[in-house]
Amino acid sequence: MARPRKFDEARAVDAAMEAFRAAGYEATSTQDLCDATGLGRSSIYNTFKSKHDLFERALARYMERKNGELAALLAGELPARQKIRALLQLVIDEECADDADGRGCLVVNSCAEVAAHDPSVAASLERDYGVRLEALRAVIEAGRRAGDVTGDRDARTLAHLVIATIGGLRVSARAGVDRAALEAVADAALAAF
Repeated sequence: MARPRKFDEARAVDAAMEAFRAAGYEATSTQDLCDATGLGRSSIYNTFKSKHDLFERALARYMERKNGELAALLAGELPARQKIRALLQLVIDEECADDADGRGCLVVNSCAEVAAHDPSVAASLERDYGVRLEALRAVIEAGRRAGDVTGDRDARTLAHLVIATIGGLRVSARAGVDRAALEAVADAALAAF
């Protein structure tokens, strides 16, 4: 009879998520995952089957959390432009926080490191992008109907711009760009609205 698991699987996924954020997929060893989760190798492999499986679970958990934050922000009462600016500000604040440790965003990091050679991860990232794109497009279209978003660019193009700006802000911050420059980029992107 198999022994029951004596650990919190969700907590282990969260710990692995932070390990992957800190070092990336390739540089995170099985021992790093053992250290982060507090689990032995056999527990990791019996539960998650492989490092790749654990990575996919951690990435899915991260996307779920970030998309939850996005949905909450976009559901608020602010006009569309202010919602978009608040989203960009959230990214800047995360990247420039005193306790920011350079881990960055697991989605952006995975796009750069893993997606090009891992079709499964690429498909997950593409689905995630579509979720964010649709949420932003809907808010932008609502803003256009309310008169808050003007101009002739379509809502889908503007939603792509917001996602590209977020990725660019995160990468720029990791490259040492300061808060003032990141704020200026956010304002320039918002001018397209």
